[in-house]
Amino acid sequence: MIDDDKPHEECGVFGAWNVADAAAITALGLHALQHRGQEATGIVTHDGVRFHSHKGLGLVGDNYGDAKVMAGLPGARAIGHNRYATTGDTVLRNVQPLFAEFEFGGFAVGHNGNLTNAHTLRKALTRRGCLFQSTMDSEVFVHLIAISLYANVVDRLIDAIKQVIGAYSLVALTNEQLIGVRDPLGVRPLVLGKLSGADGKPGWVLASESCGLDIVGAEFVRDIDPGEIVLIDDSGVQSIKPFAPTNPRFCVFEYIYFARPDSIMEGNSVYTARKKIGAQLALEAPAKADVVVPVPDSGVPSAMGFAEAAGIPFELGIIRNHYVGRTFIEPTDQIRHLGVRLKHSANRAMIEGKSVVLVDDSIVRGTTSQKIVAMVRQAGAKEVHMRIAGPPTTHSCFYGIDTPERGKLLAARNSVEEMAKLIGVDSLAFISIDGLYKALGKEGRDPAAPAFCDACFTGDYPISLTDNAETREARPSLLAELS
Repeated sequence: MIDDDKPHEECGVFGAWNVADAAAITALGLHALQHRGQEATGIVTHDGVRFHSHKGLGLVGDNYGDAKVMAGLPGARAIGHNRYATTGDTVLRNVQPLFAEFEFGGFAVGHNGNLTNAHTLRKALTRRGCLFQSTMDSEVFVHLIAISLYANVVDRLIDAIKQVIGAYSLVALTNEQLIGVRDPLGVRPLVLGKLSGADGKPGWVLASESCGLDIVGAEFVRDIDPGEIVLIDDSGVQSIKPFAPTNPRFCVFEYIYFARPDSIMEGNSVYTARKKIGAQLALEAPAKADVVVPVPDSGVPSAMGFAEAAGIPFELGIIRNHYVGRTFIEPTDQIRHLGVRLKHSANRAMIEGKSVVLVDDSIVRGTTSQKIVAMVRQAGAKEVHMRIAGPPTTHSCFYGIDTPERGKLLAARNSVEEMAKLIGVDSLAFISIDGLYKALGKEGRDPAAPAFCDACFTGDYPISLTDNAETREARPSLLAELS
């Protein structure tokens, strides 16, 4: 992609039980979760006798807009997955849900997140004779279930998740149950919804975000608790909590950037949270300016909050083209230089001759920020001040968010003043970590017991990075595919 200067969400998952046209419902849910992964998508259904699957590279609409495809996915039970590759290449064998046949029947699983001991487990499993078909950490779950000595699928799943370390949400489908699992710290999100069932009994859905429930008309029931397993079958919803309670650490970047603004996460409106973050940013880092301009789309709610708190007019001074994905032109150096204009263009009438505050959610490498600032100046801005609705991103994420290695993070190598000079702005400021917590309803960040996972800002990793302590061997040399 031309513009690859944002953190990318790891994946989106969706599950449906006892729902008419479960595949269509799942496709709609995945469509609402498209922002969490655009590289590939897959659906597995169960018709009461057999499992059915369709996987493909690209967007949900490109894969599930064909009536023949949907006809090949019968049944009132389904799980689906949108992929952004945090581990493993984007090839068809790495597209989820994964499926395996066990002695207890079929088992399909979709995974959102990242395991920090996947490499360690993979080596041990390979030594035991397990044959891996993908390069994904998600496949570890399948093999751990396969070798478990427990009798039933639930006990085997508990056995598996007690061996993995990481941040994850899972949806799984067996012959008899839809299963949802959330990691013990609740870093990755998962919600439960209810809707009309196919046979008069209630229907149930699981989704990474509440927007996935909204699109199918499901009633939001609750968040799946950290460390909880929910078992859904014809008798209803059963909860199992195999882990000891601990202080949850929900990913704070969901509020800043990842989640869709219309989602409700952990009881909080994402849209409202972003406006409050913008307001707090205005208090901490005011700017004398004529207009507040968001960097679309993710910067819009924070910019609105900033403008309201600062008493400065809000204008759409940058317009985003939503119809550009991967580059449609050979990416020569000249095209790469102009690439930002494929997605963003300056609204000169709102910018020319004015002092502008640009509000964005984050700065990663800084290359896109540079180009946007240059574009705004070329449109006639008198001054350009940038305000960021998240603290400086100084550390890489190992919990399922695609961020560059630390040496490529602009904030890890430069002071704020140096970053301002490199980006080309008259001033640059980030919300403080305490300010971020205050905007989210906390008194501030408690170093002894932080309310969120904020490792990308603080370097405080709440889940051990087992694989990082090892010397990595050569990556798996699996069969190459034409993609």
